Amino acid sequence: MAAPCYLGWDFSTQQLKVIAIDEQLRVIYEDNVHFDKDLPEFKTQGGVYIHSDRLTVTSPVLMWVKALDMILEKMKSSGFNFSQIRALSGAGQQHGSVYWKKGSIQILKNASSELPLHQSLKGCFSVSDSPIWMDSSTTSQCRELEKAVGGAQHLASVTGSRAYERFTGNQIAKIYRQNPEAYKQTERISLVSSFAASLFLGTYAPIDYSDGSGMNLLQIWEKAWSKSCLDACAPGLEERLGCPVPSHSVLGPISPYYSQRYGFSPDCKVVAFTGDNPASLAGMRLQEGDIAISLGTSDTLFLWIQEPTPALEGHILCNPVDSQTYMALLCFKNGSLMREKIRDDCASGSWDEFSKALSSTVAGNNGNLGFYFDVMEITPEAVGVHRFNRDNQKVSRFPKEVEIRALIEGQFMAKRIHAEKLGYKVCK
Repeated sequence: MAAPCYLGWDFSTQQLKVIAIDEQLRVIYEDNVHFDKDLPEFKTQGGVYIHSDRLTVTSPVLMWVKALDMILEKMKSSGFNFSQIRALSGAGQQHGSVYWKKGSIQILKNASSELPLHQSLKGCFSVSDSPIWMDSSTTSQCRELEKAVGGAQHLASVTGSRAYERFTGNQIAKIYRQNPEAYKQTERISLVSSFAASLFLGTYAPIDYSDGSGMNLLQIWEKAWSKSCLDACAPGLEERLGCPVPSHSVLGPISPYYSQRYGFSPDCKVVAFTGDNPASLAGMRLQEGDIAISLGTSDTLFLWIQEPTPALEGHILCNPVDSQTYMALLCFKNGSLMREKIRDDCASGSWDEFSKALSSTVAGNNGNLGFYFDVMEITPEAVGVHRFNRDNQKVSRFPKEVEIRALIEGQFMAKRIHAEKLGYKVCK
């Protein structure tokens, strides 16, 4: 009998990735489908469509389904033994939403194993292009939601975040107002994560607590939908969302479609999928008191919190590992691009010179402090370069090595300050 293994899926913005691991967590297979390169017929750029208003950003739902078909066929061609898979789960880009047309559940349940899944599902979506996390076209819906529930801070206290343009509740409100017929034809709304789980389950998968808390709709304390938030967005929304579940829930066995077409065991379990950020916390095995920082184009900080204090900046999500605790998420737009800019200005474009200059100065920078925002920051909402000397006087420039340390210390000080505002406590 083949050794047991487990599949992990990542439905991200630019590609679909799969990884198989054995019981010792050793990688035994991995592959990906890159949307732009491998599915050129959809004509995406970076996996998305940026609309003419430069605010609306969507992705074609069928592209995700076709990518799944393609990657499973690649696995089959390679001789991968699907019968050894005991369970599968995965992650999806947060905040994307999928709109299933009335009657689609029957098509999903009864998909013919003779056909690729995308052919069976091509008529199943009332909205063919899904709004995703890059969309920022719902400012008016955000203001309406905050007003309806008693203000931005109250919304944050209930749902973990003030209203954000990319959050699903506001996207649903926009679709309901601008395309009421499409909304009327919708019987289920999934997040990208629960949509992906639905494809494997052969029925509508529930939204999990963690990804659900990035919608401006879930009461993060009670783990239930907020009636006032639902009512502010669209009528009949609760029945379209279904009941949320813990992120580690076993949803059921895999759809017979996969057993018949690929040879999956009928006993293979589908575990709830979650958002990519909660999945990162789970995958890095963070524990209470831990902080993880992703130093990318934007810097992202996420951490495990026992007693959060939701604020106007940052996000509190339900913890995917422990439903009784929470995770905080902070995004800083001025990340690596700002560090590269200072490297180019002060260290001749060399990271070695940058590191030497940093090492030549003392921790605390002799009281010199700087905040560097090349573009409008998210946390806090500020722009420009702001330098202060040890006497707290604003100055126009620093020596190069002081500038470099001021940048690094300022960025990390901001991360700690905002984390503490959300309830993070530095362990002594």
